[in-house]
Amino acid sequence: MRAEPGSPWRDDGVTTGACAACGQAFQRRGRGRFCSDACRQAAWRWRRSTALAAPPKSHPTMATIYECGGCEARFVGERRCPDCNRFNRRVDLGGYCPHCDEPVAIADLTEGR
Repeated sequence: MRAEPGSPWRDDGVTTGACAACGQAFQRRGRGRFCSDACRQAAWRWRRSTALAAPPKSHPTMATIYECGGCEARFVGERRCPDCNRFNRRVDLGGYCPHCDEPVAIADLTEGR
């Protein structure tokens, strides 16, 4: 079966929306997602800056810090509180503080920055 002459191969006008960076409508050229080179560059910079600012999801030398909802004690890698026998909530990646040997999370160190 052959396609009718004049029928589009893709319906890009329906499947893609406005500019992915600024949200304004624009006349598409091909399958472009951005209205201008400035928006394309701004989106690239935003993706790179957020990727570097966020802590990694996993790290070979860090463990997950958990906090008990009952006694508010923190644990490194333990998902259940031994005193309350309750499941702990995940705080963030972290480890033991080198000075006081208490569990500390990355979120505690970067708060307010």
